[in-house]
Amino acid sequence: MGEVKRTPIFPEYEKLGAKTIDFGGWDLPVQFSSIKEEHHATREKAGLFDVSHMGEVTVTGLDSEAFLQKMVTNDVSKLNINQAQYTAMCYPDGGTVDDFLIYKRDEEDYLLVVNAANTEKDYEWLVEHQEGSVEINNVSEDLVQLALQGPNAQTILQKITSEDLSDIKFFRFKDDVKVNGVKHGALVSRTGYTGEDGFEIYINRDSGVDLWNAILEAGEGEGLQAIGLGARDTLRFEANLALYGQELTKDITPIEAGIGFAVKVNKEVDFIGKEVLKEQKENGPKRKLVGIEMIDKGIPRNGYPVMKGDEEVGFVTSGTQSPTLGKNVGLALVNTQYANEGEELQVKVRKRTLNAQVVPTPFYKRK
Repeated sequence: MGEVKRTPIFPEYEKLGAKTIDFGGWDLPVQFSSIKEEHHATREKAGLFDVSHMGEVTVTGLDSEAFLQKMVTNDVSKLNINQAQYTAMCYPDGGTVDDFLIYKRDEEDYLLVVNAANTEKDYEWLVEHQEGSVEINNVSEDLVQLALQGPNAQTILQKITSEDLSDIKFFRFKDDVKVNGVKHGALVSRTGYTGEDGFEIYINRDSGVDLWNAILEAGEGEGLQAIGLGARDTLRFEANLALYGQELTKDITPIEAGIGFAVKVNKEVDFIGKEVLKEQKENGPKRKLVGIEMIDKGIPRNGYPVMKGDEEVGFVTSGTQSPTLGKNVGLALVNTQYANEGEELQVKVRKRTLNAQVVPTPFYKRK
């Protein structure tokens, strides 16, 4: 076992009394106060997340767009400079290598923000398929990534920068944004993994702690709280945002997981996995990700079998008691014939078989 890794912000959590856990080899905060309190703070006011464990890979050079077109499911040619795009990278059988964001910084300069546990795997997969005039670098160690999310996010961040943040539209970003009292400039984007408005801020690791403290100070009168992984998970889950390792895996395709909008089978390039994904998109997949709400008392958890009578028809990918709705809900990958809204199914919760029904997702949508 390797040594547990810590982000540059780790000493600051300790000052705030964070409860930390080993998350994929990283010592990260699961909560600062309580998961429910942090969840509601983000929905109602604002939350600050240290997500520096995420991976960053740069793809640069003359052929970088053509290379990425071959590697990912979305259409990279549609990206403008200072625009971000959600995409997936697949194996030849359509299973998912990872889902991530691509930032187009210049015509020959792309930043990929990948899932923490997949950073090495993704980097190696890209290098293995490298061709043409392309350079691929894993720059994860160089950066700190903070996420400021919630209705008050813009008000808070605007206090410490002269950059007009209202210019940064959804899935757009600005580079080299100066923050008061912080040495390095930051890349600031507006994508969100909580269902709320907000920003992701990427900065040189040496400025990470200064940025963290500057944001916390600016948020003092705005209800800002530091948020751990627990609430990050309940927030993304309510908004039906996929988590790699649960909704997406090497055995689950992007079409099955409901992110077909990020799979452009009509682009001319034969990207890896295109054949299988095209067939699934045209004829429908055999399995679909659906929302389920428990009728009986019990919480559906990752891996619990989903039944239709005596037949096992799927499994739960994520589930919890929704802090916003106060209901026990889950996401489940089920055989398509049982994916209709209102369909009654059963979830095996330990030794009990409990009734549930298929409901629409997302469970939560920002007004």
